[in-house]
Amino acid sequence: MFPVEGCGWCFVRRLACRVASCPRRTIVEQVPGLTRRYGRWTERLRSTLASVGLALAGRAGARMASVFGVSVSRSTVLRLVEALPEPHSPAPRVVGVDEYATRKGRHYGTVLVDIETRRPVDLLPDREASSLAAWLAKRPGIEVVCRDRAPFFAEGATVGAPQAVQVADRWHLWHNLSEAAERCVAGHRGCLRGTTPYPSQQIKEPEEPADPLGSPWPTGHRFAHRTRSNHAAVHALLAAGHSRRAIQRQLGMTYRTVNLLADATTPEDLFHGQWQGRPSLLDEYRPYLDDRWNQGCTNAWKAWEEIVPLGYKGNYQRVRAYFRTKRLSDDSITAPPPSPRTVAGWILRHPDSLSAGEQLRLKAVLAHCPDLEALTGYVRSFAQILTERQGQRLPEWLDPVRQDNLPGLHALAAGIGRDRDAVIAGLTMPWSSGVVEGHLNRIKMLKRQMFGRAGFALLRKRVLLAP
Repeated sequence: MFPVEGCGWCFVRRLACRVASCPRRTIVEQVPGLTRRYGRWTERLRSTLASVGLALAGRAGARMASVFGVSVSRSTVLRLVEALPEPHSPAPRVVGVDEYATRKGRHYGTVLVDIETRRPVDLLPDREASSLAAWLAKRPGIEVVCRDRAPFFAEGATVGAPQAVQVADRWHLWHNLSEAAERCVAGHRGCLRGTTPYPSQQIKEPEEPADPLGSPWPTGHRFAHRTRSNHAAVHALLAAGHSRRAIQRQLGMTYRTVNLLADATTPEDLFHGQWQGRPSLLDEYRPYLDDRWNQGCTNAWKAWEEIVPLGYKGNYQRVRAYFRTKRLSDDSITAPPPSPRTVAGWILRHPDSLSAGEQLRLKAVLAHCPDLEALTGYVRSFAQILTERQGQRLPEWLDPVRQDNLPGLHALAAGIGRDRDAVIAGLTMPWSSGVVEGHLNRIKMLKRQMFGRAGFALLRKRVLLAP
């Protein structure tokens, strides 16, 4: 063989074969790290396009490559991503497990994250216990498995990594407790009626001073302010000698509005008759709506459906506006009872984060229902166990819960009892699945970026290899 010529700007030698029977006429010299056989790009350009594909996928990656001056199709970008080698990460010591949806409500997969390095280590195409067990069995060095309380993850971790300590996530434990607390409060919905504090106990804001001019509208009302401003502007222009037609053109008002403002001696003359004392179609049904409100019906749509058969010809908006005025009213007689979700929120929040009014209303609710007072004690003692990592106190918390008359907490206690060791470890050890939840949000972003059309192989490459 002998050299023939250089290869353009890269100065790669091109060799020709002198043997006539050789099927190869010329052979191009390959430079490691720069070129490859049958390649039209340098390795640096190929790796750059692959990085763009990992970050942006197909169409968006092709558009970004065109900004770099490289004309490439979306399919080529995806092929470069799929051709990347499999990542070889060391076996984790602490692994987090959770599910992600490839098609929400129908098909789910499993993501595994190294809790210590905060990097995903693998994606599984399903969430079966057997798949997780097989993956864990190949990595005997795993010492801790962080998971939620799903039974298939518990079974897979038990079979695949019997030597590992399973840790239930604290956020999921608190979420389960909040759902159980709301069920308990909903079961005592009748105890919430009549628990609003008396007017003497309520904190009232100072009332606005009455308008000294005798107007039915308060001083700061937008209608009163606009009317007074327009009245002053019109009379100022009249005093300057302008005609009413000129004032109309200058202020952009209708001629009728200019006449009304010009004929009124004071702005207060225009206030009377503005929605004052006008009869409404709802007037004869107000007593019925007041009774339903006092009975605890605060749903305007339901009340409207009840008065339509009684002959009400108006629309739903009037009923909604009437209920809104009641809802914003400080009158303790017509004030609606708090909803179970609201009361559960008061119980679940730290007492110091409640306002004075919320503390007063919660105190009235608990004084009216001893079962909810017991529920509050259980929630706050569990919160202390969770925040102070006192998992050893969990058995003494479960025993009175099982014996008390709170069915909403019995299901929670039974579930914790079935997963007792993992829950105690979650309430004691510092590990949690918070890192995994962040990667789940990232997977959702990658799926939306590919319009939901990505296969498992491409999604796995982007999740594991993207920086």
